[in-house]
Amino acid sequence: MRRRTILDVAERAGVSVGTVSNALNRPEIVAEKTLASIQAAIDELHFVPSAAARQMTGARNPAIGLIVLDIGNPFFAEVYRGVEDVAGEAGYVVVVCSFAGDPAHERRQLRQLEEQRVAGILATRVGKGNSRVYGRMRKTGTPVVMLDQRSASKDQCSVSVDDVAGGRLAGEHLCELGHRRLALVNGPRDWSQCADRRTGFLAAAEAAGAQLLAGADIEAEQMTIDAGEEAARKLLAGEQLPTGIFCANDLLALGVEHALIAAGHRVPEDFAIVGYDDVAFATMAFVPLTSVRQPAYELGRRAAEQLLDEADDEKHKHERVVFAPELVVRASTGAAIDAAPDRSPIRA
Repeated sequence: MRRRTILDVAERAGVSVGTVSNALNRPEIVAEKTLASIQAAIDELHFVPSAAARQMTGARNPAIGLIVLDIGNPFFAEVYRGVEDVAGEAGYVVVVCSFAGDPAHERRQLRQLEEQRVAGILATRVGKGNSRVYGRMRKTGTPVVMLDQRSASKDQCSVSVDDVAGGRLAGEHLCELGHRRLALVNGPRDWSQCADRRTGFLAAAEAAGAQLLAGADIEAEQMTIDAGEEAARKLLAGEQLPTGIFCANDLLALGVEHALIAAGHRVPEDFAIVGYDDVAFATMAFVPLTSVRQPAYELGRRAAEQLLDEADDEKHKHERVVFAPELVVRASTGAAIDAAPDRSPIRA
């Protein structure tokens, strides 16, 4: 059976195509009786309005864009769930774009979203050089909310977590357990989240008289399990081994844990590990992972609420919401240790 068109609806309802168009896009100017006839025709024909056709009339697409770094990271899946719950309740769909850290790919995705006339964009990362692209989009009427990162301006909404405090929680926990030789497995430092987590961790270490070992301040290009495994191999090749390791996300931490255990080491007896995000399967690791929890679902919900309010309310007031992180302690950090300087894990 062929797909029904607006012309079919007009013929069935006994009205003009223009009247059907008004009923779909500006129902307030159509008489109630006529609206009822058109709706009956739509129901009988199982007609589905074309979003593309509606955009040709200048109508906004009932969709929002969600730009994430890595759709394979379960943290972003939980963020999406919060976004989708709010968007769905308001009659919007969510278009998810994952750019894997490639700024050129991100720009292509932004252009496509803009061409689709989405109601707004939630950005969890801004690729290098792309700040001006987002700025131009905002100037031309597309709201952009920063999600999981604080906006630089008070004139732009954002929802984030205090990552300096999160890094400090991880450092304080390891130091309170007696660890003084520390390692950091981080993502790119030009990402504000990674830079902030490092700042907080180093501040906690300095306050406790602990040190980040030479060669143990690792900056991974990707925040993945594979990158965590590679980081662990670098740590094991160092002249001095750390006893406490902080990883800037859980995927890195799970990779580090896997590589250390595969090399014959024990977690947490030889190496205590703290991750970040507290993704769902952190509890299902071979050694359940201690992690700094971000409220991923709440981040997504609040950001979506901000975006839709900005899109629909000309009197919208911008706000920068900051959530507090929480340390969730599990087996990967274990009990307090003897902090004597000669304690060294056995090499494989």
